[in-house]
Amino acid sequence: MDDSPTRKRSVEMKLGIVTFQIAKDWNLETVIRNCEQIGLQGVELRTQHAHGVEIALAQPDRVRVKEAFAASSVQLVGLGSIFEYHYEDSETLQAHIQGTKDCILLARDVGASGIKVRPNTLPEGVPEDRTLKQIGEALSECGQYGAEHGIEVRLEVHGRHTARLHRIRKILDIAAHPNVKVCWNCNPDDLADEGFDANFDRVASDISLVHLHDLDDPAYPYQHLLRRLTESGFQGYCLAEIPSSPDPLRVLRYYKALFTALLELSSRT
Repeated sequence: MDDSPTRKRSVEMKLGIVTFQIAKDWNLETVIRNCEQIGLQGVELRTQHAHGVEIALAQPDRVRVKEAFAASSVQLVGLGSIFEYHYEDSETLQAHIQGTKDCILLARDVGASGIKVRPNTLPEGVPEDRTLKQIGEALSECGQYGAEHGIEVRLEVHGRHTARLHRIRKILDIAAHPNVKVCWNCNPDDLADEGFDANFDRVASDISLVHLHDLDDPAYPYQHLLRRLTESGFQGYCLAEIPSSPDPLRVLRYYKALFTALLELSSRT
């Protein structure tokens, strides 16, 4: 066996996109066609965009979405919802929990493997522990419902104050459900407190999906992130969540090339 310092580890991560911003104006056929043309392997369909994959979608249309992806080389990685569970008002909270369950059924019907949800804030004047407990308990309920239908519930590392990884860890511990996973989101807060590695280690075993942003951002350690993901055995999707462009295909080709280069560098011992 070659144990030299340049020996490469097996690289299994896959690249795709989140339709938020860069593909917000593409219908479903365009999403699939453009991903195939560029060689992107997966997509998370963000709600409220032109592809129209929404909870209100009729059953025959759900079947058509599933068939469209099944006939392509592109994996429908997930649905990007904006359901969140920090609300003090109980009716609003229950509406978001029910919306999550409806989205789980949509994901099942269109052939996605999971849905993304998020924490978004810590309400002013409310004890932090109470809000985190409420978010975690809502996630536990939704995670169980997702498990019953074969759909992962992915908690995006997101929101004012709630993007801090020690809080995400608390939420996961309260949820205490194996079907509740983490969507790593490449936030500045990843470098806060004890630093990147300590924050990554808090949730490494729970990461199911990664949202990437500007890979050329010198303030974020993208190459190190990819190394840590490789070391942790992550074999899922890294999805580009980047701004719109007047020439999106050209931008995404460059993005893929840079991702591939960084992944190769990060995979070296």
